[in-house]
Amino acid sequence: MKRRSFMVTSGLTALCSGINFGFASPKGQADGIMHKDFGPPPPITDRLYQGPFINYGPAANVPGSYVVMTTTPATGQVRNFGMGLVTYVCDEVGPPKPKYGSLRSTIEKLAKWELGDVLYIRVDWRDIQKEPGKLEFPEHWDLTFEMAKKYGKRVAFRIQLMSPVIHPQSMPDFLKGKVPMVELGTTDEIGIKDKVHYAPRYDHPEFIKAFKEMDDLLSEKYNGHELVEYVDTCMYGFWGEGHTWPFEGSPLPDYYTARNTFVELFEHQAANWSKTPLTTNTQPDYNHVGNAEVLEKTIRSYNWLRTDTIFIENEQIDILSNRPPWVGATIEQGITKGNTEDLRMVDGIMRNENIIAHVKDVGPNYFSLWNWHDIALENLLSYYEKYPKALDDLSKNIGYRVRPSWIWSFEKEGYPGLVLGMVNDGVSSIPGALRINVSDPGKTFQVTGSLDPGYPFPGKIRQAVIMLPKDTRWEGLSLTAEIEIKGARRPLTWACAQELDDDGALILKRNL
Repeated sequence: MKRRSFMVTSGLTALCSGINFGFASPKGQADGIMHKDFGPPPPITDRLYQGPFINYGPAANVPGSYVVMTTTPATGQVRNFGMGLVTYVCDEVGPPKPKYGSLRSTIEKLAKWELGDVLYIRVDWRDIQKEPGKLEFPEHWDLTFEMAKKYGKRVAFRIQLMSPVIHPQSMPDFLKGKVPMVELGTTDEIGIKDKVHYAPRYDHPEFIKAFKEMDDLLSEKYNGHELVEYVDTCMYGFWGEGHTWPFEGSPLPDYYTARNTFVELFEHQAANWSKTPLTTNTQPDYNHVGNAEVLEKTIRSYNWLRTDTIFIENEQIDILSNRPPWVGATIEQGITKGNTEDLRMVDGIMRNENIIAHVKDVGPNYFSLWNWHDIALENLLSYYEKYPKALDDLSKNIGYRVRPSWIWSFEKEGYPGLVLGMVNDGVSSIPGALRINVSDPGKTFQVTGSLDPGYPFPGKIRQAVIMLPKDTRWEGLSLTAEIEIKGARRPLTWACAQELDDDGALILKRNL
């Protein structure tokens, strides 16, 4: 089966049906201009003053400031919410099929692997719901959450509303006979050979009602859950990626009905997942179902983006690499195993090395550790143990890696202050806002505030001032940080080589 071959074979129709950030044309096609006005950044509280800073003269606001401490980049892997390598535990053909041992031991080995930060599961709607009003999760779902907690990992997931690689439909059986199914046909290009593909009438009241109930139940349990990293947006078509290639058109009566339906479904998800990011596929609107509007609403609601391969259409590369700095992005791309026949060497470059180099080019927050439809730690290790460099390098710069590179001290009108020169050694901006906290050892005071969303950018410096209570000595103070995404705050680990306390604090001291 050619899961995503339409990326390079679907011709001008797919290439010209674009992401139109703004009101789309009746067929959802781009007007040739990628709009870059994504609206205002997410709101923050306690904004820190971020410059300009003046050292001398009557206008000086940091008079006589001088560098008292510096940090240098961390050399190893740093784990934080909003970034990391994603170990696939289950994809569209189901959980691992262990040759040896149990399903539990197979998933535990994947979860335990130190290179991965997030565990990912992809299941069909029918896998989590058998009857109205109640969710029942499969064994591999529960095991993934159990192992994530055991090994300090986090979980991301997708619920598929339609799949070409299973014999029953993705919808639960209790919707059979209630929701009309439209025959698309058969194809050897994608999915199970000789399968007759059907698509549900997504716009049917029974479908919409049941979907909203399922998402209500799911978000009630997992929105803001301490272990959940992100949730894939439920979109139209195969795998929920926004298409039913190679079949043209859609089962809905017209473009406006399709667009309004998927906007309605997205807006319901966006309201439910108020604390946990949604990730929407950047799929061009091949089937004219309103992908452009869903993408625009994704960005404007401070949710994130994803793509299902790195060698894709121009427009997907454009929106991923030019997304707003506060919007996260995850790249899904299967990697090869380590057998000589799998390496696909061209010009002395292995396929996986080529993939990873291009992943870095778009500055994502996440990348998949995934052997397509052949999930097992042994398969990942068959490559990694022979050729670790590319993945090791990626693990050390994927996402954001923030540290206070310069720390200046000054005094103004009897009040001591610090200016922090924040640096980002990663490949992506902060997918939210960085909050900085300074406190004394006894926690008698704490000064806190936020940088502007997205800052510091990779390779750039963002300065911010912290004013301290009178007569406070800066040496010995604790400097900590949090990342704020959709109003939820989570601790952040500094990506510096200098030693941190057990609680992640950098203890300020003169070291220059």
